[in-house]
Amino acid sequence: MMDQRTVVKVRIMGDDYTLRTEASPEHTKAVAEHVDKTIRAILNGSGTMETHKAAILAALQITDDLFRERGAMDDLTSDIKQLAADIRPLLPPAKRGEDLGAA
Repeated sequence: MMDQRTVVKVRIMGDDYTLRTEASPEHTKAVAEHVDKTIRAILNGSGTMETHKAAILAALQITDDLFRERGAMDDLTSDIKQLAADIRPLLPPAKRGEDLGAA
């Protein structure tokens, strides 16, 4: 099996990192840029803070954003499933997606 990973060089907080990833270089660079911007925003708003502590706070903030988005997606998925269940009885039998031979 061939390895589909590519090598991408990124810079976060002035440090260079070489990453091996299956994601596109553009995606990887965008992720690194987001991390860099989040750390810098925390440092700019804190006065004096060590970079590694700002990185931890950035990780917490980014993870919180991820969890909130996942929750929103789960809620939306649930709403769509409920809407489909509500609409299904209104459809003609051939369009309901039910096994017609099971009746």
